[in-house]
Amino acid sequence: MTLYQPENGYCYNSDTHLLFQFICDGLDKFKNINGSLLDIGSGSGILGLLVAREFSKLSLNQCEIQDIFEFLSLKNSQINNISTTMHKGSILDMEFDKQFDIIVSNPPFYHSQVVKSQNENIKIARYNDNMPLKNFIMKTSKILTANGKFFFCYDAKQINEIISICKDVNLNIEAIKFLHPKDNKNATIVMIYARKNSKSLMQIYPPFIMFDNGGEFKQEILDIYVKCSTHSIKVNMELVND
Repeated sequence: MTLYQPENGYCYNSDTHLLFQFICDGLDKFKNINGSLLDIGSGSGILGLLVAREFSKLSLNQCEIQDIFEFLSLKNSQINNISTTMHKGSILDMEFDKQFDIIVSNPPFYHSQVVKSQNENIKIARYNDNMPLKNFIMKTSKILTANGKFFFCYDAKQINEIISICKDVNLNIEAIKFLHPKDNKNATIVMIYARKNSKSLMQIYPPFIMFDNGGEFKQEILDIYVKCSTHSIKVNMELVND
């Protein structure tokens, strides 16, 4: 999958590839996955496009607040021959005429106390000022179908708040998986699979471990990169806009 990304802006990273694998693990247990898919904060489009490529009966929708990423999401869907419907603007302000069966997101999750980038594009994509955790989860619950599935990743240190908010809006967390840089390092990211109106007990999956003690990628991580098979092309957006 070829993906255009901004030369001087926010670019996807390994979190998205691992979240994609987590989503596959959650959906593979169901037969004949179909219906509507929404990627909140699509960025370059990578997450929604990967999921739509893997589960071809899903109808892809993307939501993006930034003009630069709206353009790139649409361009990347076109060059990869995956149909999409783009919803431009903040998900928090958006009204839909339907609900979605599956919602996925790699949202901005750095909080206000973290030193921010001066690049406005990166700032919006990484920091949760424009989409606070509680608002994000509450909105998602409203636009999910009755048994809809919700997959996202977030700062692992906020797991307690995530569980509390999901419970308040009738989203039952069915599975979580942590991401650790190394075996002896604390988790940095948590991946969440929640289902609306579910009563299932939560499963704690074995964690992703990025690197071995020698600093090399673990084989599981390399296998995920191969499965995703993404190729990034950096674009000078000033030239595109001109």
